[in-house]
Amino acid sequence: MQDSRQGIEAMGSAFVEDGSRLARPARNSRRLADLTRLRRVRDRIDREYGQPLDVEALARGIFMSAGHLSRQFRLAYGESPYSYLMTRRIERAMTLLRCTLLSVTDVCFAVGCSSPGTFSTRFTELVGVPQAAYRRAAARREPSLPGCVGRQVQRPIRKQAGRFGPPRRG
Repeated sequence: MQDSRQGIEAMGSAFVEDGSRLARPARNSRRLADLTRLRRVRDRIDREYGQPLDVEALARGIFMSAGHLSRQFRLAYGESPYSYLMTRRIERAMTLLRCTLLSVTDVCFAVGCSSPGTFSTRFTELVGVPQAAYRRAAARREPSLPGCVGRQVQRPIRKQAGRFGPPRRG
């Protein structure tokens, strides 16, 4: 029994005391490498949200196909790269609307959106009110929370209409 275990372990598989198999080390290291690359994509989106970014360009940057990047990003972070990018842009737009006198159109272009219509639709979808209404409400509100707490509380949350549980795999 002992000799057979040593032989199997030498082939690259590991066993627990009861004989059940663990994941192969090569598979784990590949998964960690994929997670590292996905983290790079997320960091790039966080840094360059104001630049024109698309999934193909992000995927090229980490030597992945666009489809594979989208699937893996959704598994790791719960949303597609495009949704994550739009959420970052809307968060920044919320700050600009609260803290500056820029017009809504200027805010749209400042955060990297090229279409005011798409920007308006996504803003209303994520925040729940149009940009002008958000600005008026923010002007009436007295800032009583520290900035770091306010940003966490006011972070937009994507509604998942029609979903009644975790995404199905398979």
